[in-house]
Amino acid sequence: MGSNGESMEIDREDFEEQKQEDIKRVQPWQKQITIRGIIASLIIGVIYSVVVMKLNLTTGLVPNLNVSAALLAFVLLRTWTTLLHKVGIVTTPFTRQENTLVQTCAVACYSIAVGGGFGSYLLGLNKKTYEQAGVDTKGNVPNSYKEPGVGWMTGFLFVSSFVGLLALVPLRKIMIIDYKLSYPSGTATAVLINGFHTPKGDKMAKKQVQGFVKYFSISFLWGLFQWFYSGGDQCGFSQFPTFGLKAWKNSFYFDFSMTYIGAGMICSHLVNLSLLLGAVLSWGVMWPQIGDQKGKWFPSALPESSMKSLNGYKVFISIALILGDGLYNFLKILFITIRNIHGSLKERKHSSNPDNQKQALDDLQRNEVFMRERIPIWLACVGYVFFSIIAIIVMPKMFPELKWYYVVIAYMLAPSLSFCNAYGAGLTDMNMAYNYGKVALFVLAAQAGMDSGVVAGLVGCGLIKSIVSISSDLMHDFKTGHLTLTSPRSMLVSQAIGTAIGCVVAPLTFFLFYKAFDVGNPIGEYKAPYALIYRNMAILGVEGFSALPQHCLQLCYAFFGFAVIANLARDTSPQKIGKWVPLPMAMAVPFLVGAYFAIDMCIGSLVVFVWHKVNSRKASLMVPAVASGLICGDGFWILPSSIVALAKLKPPICMSFNKSS
Repeated sequence: MGSNGESMEIDREDFEEQKQEDIKRVQPWQKQITIRGIIASLIIGVIYSVVVMKLNLTTGLVPNLNVSAALLAFVLLRTWTTLLHKVGIVTTPFTRQENTLVQTCAVACYSIAVGGGFGSYLLGLNKKTYEQAGVDTKGNVPNSYKEPGVGWMTGFLFVSSFVGLLALVPLRKIMIIDYKLSYPSGTATAVLINGFHTPKGDKMAKKQVQGFVKYFSISFLWGLFQWFYSGGDQCGFSQFPTFGLKAWKNSFYFDFSMTYIGAGMICSHLVNLSLLLGAVLSWGVMWPQIGDQKGKWFPSALPESSMKSLNGYKVFISIALILGDGLYNFLKILFITIRNIHGSLKERKHSSNPDNQKQALDDLQRNEVFMRERIPIWLACVGYVFFSIIAIIVMPKMFPELKWYYVVIAYMLAPSLSFCNAYGAGLTDMNMAYNYGKVALFVLAAQAGMDSGVVAGLVGCGLIKSIVSISSDLMHDFKTGHLTLTSPRSMLVSQAIGTAIGCVVAPLTFFLFYKAFDVGNPIGEYKAPYALIYRNMAILGVEGFSALPQHCLQLCYAFFGFAVIANLARDTSPQKIGKWVPLPMAMAVPFLVGAYFAIDMCIGSLVVFVWHKVNSRKASLMVPAVASGLICGDGFWILPSSIVALAKLKPPICMSFNKSS
């Protein structure tokens, strides 16, 4: 994302002149929030909620779409103002502040769909996941499930999400101005928005808009075309045996998904190659070998979906990789945070060269705008206490297994955990909220005991993860607002509006998938792999290592150690060894899901690689727009296809492939 910002060759004098004018005429925070902006945020939030929900329920891997959301916000509002201007209607000028607020509101909306637990801890509570985890498993006690419902899910999100908005508001000056944390995603988004709102940036934005619309249309029409050939199980282009039928049976094929190709264009090549390596190692080598041990390592009579058969190895080895990677990065970020806080407390030497003075002047101007409209500390504290009390009352009634004192302890610890996560994200761009949630999951599952541990662990994980993640996202947005001269008050209000919209839109989007498709089917398209992973983490917290099938513990030790060693090698020798070391977290995803999406994402990387070889400047400008168009077009097709599925209308043709006789 940073490379996109750097590639936008904006004239320095033009930008400086524009910025000086903006400082003079920055509107009060109330006028920065507009009705048209909220409507645009709602449209973008709904589109991206559908997109990320599909990714959540298929692979669980969701790329950062902040820059894409900023681009789409610019597309919608610039198109709106241009059309009105052509018919002679005068409208309020479209500013970078409004662009920032639309992006913030839209991201807050679809972030609920990303991190609301619909593909992980909340879905892990349903009956299907309970049965997949093994009804004969000691820790998976009877009736320890809760079927999804729009009502209770919406209530859970409203109760748990708004606390995170207020946890770190009193520290915004310290994080953004005093510590000068970079927040790379927030900075990249600000660079893009600032670039759009200059004369030269406007010309480049038009090219990006044209590319976005073109590939959005192609992706949408391709989804429509594919639908006609998918009239049955394992039918259509998504099951095309690209490398032969034997490879297809082991999930090695190209499924023509524009969503994953677009995601592959956004993700780094290291992520995509790590996915492919994990797919080859698991589905190409390990699972066939372990499958041959049926009758020796595990009873041959067990179904493949049982946690005591091959599926158990898939799930628990994935968990080992995820935990090894998560624990290492958790400790690493904690160390970096402590070290940098200690360093920032020391007196800094101020350089007197002209460039630094100019940079200092720029910072002073931004700081003046950032601090012009303060957010009262008492308001944040009272709000945090108010929403915490509501959660302490409501959560135990919604989930009796989660005792009220667990919620009290969680909300007492949450601000300090949020600070550590937000500080680490400001330095490294890594949001470690899920790792904080996993720690809470294991602690609560073990503490609550056999009868209540699974449910208490999953729900407690959601509470901690939600607070820690949302507070970190808000700091990213504050950084974007600082660099685009947007009022922090309007940013907070915009984030709150987006969060409220997301708490309604996300459950409805989830139920669109849940009712129209077979969510949670281990051999279907919507496998929802992390739901089973999170439930088995909770069972592991309750039951200990006795939950593992034979020889699985030794394999888990090996992959946990590999995850730690791989991260250590990357950090100790980033230039020589680090760039070749795979990412364990990315490797873990295909272990359970399959290889097909890793192939799609590698094709996305290949497209970017070839494009840069042919025309690097154009590639840097157009890749985010083209990728966003592919993702949004395919995601938008989900809406009509799910409505058709709910109406029980099936495609007319089943295109499938069989071995010739």
